[in-house]
Amino acid sequence: MPSWFEYPTTRRFLLGAGALLGGSSAVRLALGQASTSPAAPQAAADSEQHAGHQTSEDAHNTHDGMTTVGEVDYERNGFDPHDILTDWDTGTASRLPDGRTLREFDIIAEDKEIEIAPGIFFPAWTYNGRVPGPTLRVGEGDRVRVRFRNFGSHPHTIHFHGIHAARMDGVPGAGNVLPGGEFTYEFDAFPFGCHLYHCHSVPLKRHIHKGLYGAFIIDPDPARHLELADVARSRVLGSPENALWQEFVLVMNGFDTNFDDENEIYAVNSIAHAYSKRPIVVDRARPIRLYLINITEFDPINSLHLHANFFDYFDHGTTLTPTLKTVDTIMQCQGQRGIAEISFRDHEPGLYMFHAHQSEFAELGWMSLFDVQDGTTKPAREG
Repeated sequence: MPSWFEYPTTRRFLLGAGALLGGSSAVRLALGQASTSPAAPQAAADSEQHAGHQTSEDAHNTHDGMTTVGEVDYERNGFDPHDILTDWDTGTASRLPDGRTLREFDIIAEDKEIEIAPGIFFPAWTYNGRVPGPTLRVGEGDRVRVRFRNFGSHPHTIHFHGIHAARMDGVPGAGNVLPGGEFTYEFDAFPFGCHLYHCHSVPLKRHIHKGLYGAFIIDPDPARHLELADVARSRVLGSPENALWQEFVLVMNGFDTNFDDENEIYAVNSIAHAYSKRPIVVDRARPIRLYLINITEFDPINSLHLHANFFDYFDHGTTLTPTLKTVDTIMQCQGQRGIAEISFRDHEPGLYMFHAHQSEFAELGWMSLFDVQDGTTKPAREG
């Protein structure tokens, strides 16, 4: 078996080793400043031995040591991944002469350094100062108007996954905005479902992996789906039927910290292990709806696996009946998305894991927990 020092010292290896060793060594290794002390192998062995003496609760919370060490400064970042879960942006609503709803949004692109794991900073390009950008939520058939201003250092666009005219496509030649410029995108919201938006300037992989993306959710109009109107109403934000659900948006992403076209950090909503260090509290009496989006660059697929339970999955969220029933793992290619509906009603309270089923992704940040409790949560706020 190779010794510790015979492994390739890639950034990905160093980050994984840092997570196991813990303490300041995690940040030092993550920055590529690996210790050459002969004590390093023994330190790893001691760490593994110590993990065996953890309490069961500690071991569950850290998944046997596969977690980052320390805390991210969310105030400095300007966003908290726990807020992103339910921070729906419904825009400024008004009524058009034909009776339809107009929803207007303002989005700004800007360069901003963010902390993606304790002590690890990334020179991001952001929409409205955060990664992912704001979760835009509208109704099927609404008129959507987005005023986009580019305060960044490179040309940027907003490409919406949905149905719209070619001149609104947010690609070079159709909504590409130079630094200091602006453009207004306008279209009708179709089809209903779980969608996304992202920059489509070239080189595309750079503009996406730097952070220019966000969730775009179109709630179904029950009047257009009379055969399943009750199901449609359960997805309409602010309706009594929707208040019975616990809804969360999860944007699966990765970060190439040394720009070698390989990710060193994985996460949902950008912060490594955010939801394993502070699990998502849910009420077991109310069903859960996850709006799941994969925008991970440099890896062909990402995935979600739920422990001790199964769920129904709606690919792209564009149907009111499941495309997959009773599954515990789904895969998504980049840009793919969907809705997962889960119930813990018949489970005992406790911590239930969900994570990528690529083990490396989980070790490097994409590991999370639901804290299933009795009667502890309230319906998510609107807007």
